[in-house]
Amino acid sequence: MARPRRIILIRHGESEGNADDSVYERVPDHALRLTETGRQQAQEAGVRLRATFADERVSVYVSPYRRTHQTLALLGLDPSRTRVREEPRLREQDWGNWQDREDVRKQKAYRDAYGHFFYRFAQGESGADVYDRVDAFLESLWRSFEDPAHPPNVLLVTHGLTMRLFCMRWLHWSVAEFESLSNPDNAETRMLLLGSDGRYHLDRPFERWCTPEPYGLTG
Repeated sequence: MARPRRIILIRHGESEGNADDSVYERVPDHALRLTETGRQQAQEAGVRLRATFADERVSVYVSPYRRTHQTLALLGLDPSRTRVREEPRLREQDWGNWQDREDVRKQKAYRDAYGHFFYRFAQGESGADVYDRVDAFLESLWRSFEDPAHPPNVLLVTHGLTMRLFCMRWLHWSVAEFESLSNPDNAETRMLLLGSDGRYHLDRPFERWCTPEPYGLTG
């Protein structure tokens, strides 16, 4: 099995929705574009990633949203060394279709009280639902490692919550641990690095906003 040396996750650059949440009333979530700040963030992240990859090959999986595709394009990766696949299972958490700003704000407050993992948006998804599709993607990803010619790098261009849930599944975090962590900033990365012990280790932790409160021994 040709396991990659690095699995890198990057959140998209700042989107129109990050800058002004009223845009969700006029534009579908999947169609939101990067702001000028988001474009600059993606370009700066590309400089760092190109230095990390050097002349090595990269297998890229990108969420089907416009802002993630734009982020990927602005990273400026060498197309001769990059294999790109759109991966719908890496999409943003579904909050429903056309969104009423005040209703979403109210539901976000409910989610904060109920828990980000278990709360399900009306006509949308819970964090647990996203976890399940991330788990299905991981099964496909592991099968791809059976190819002896698999690139030494994997890059996932995705969303903040999806990044946390991917790491939760990969590193076997408890729900309490997940709930205690914040999303990364726009265009921020996390790397899972293959160590000499044969296990993957996170290059740096997610910011913790509270102390985990597990219900039992698994915390």
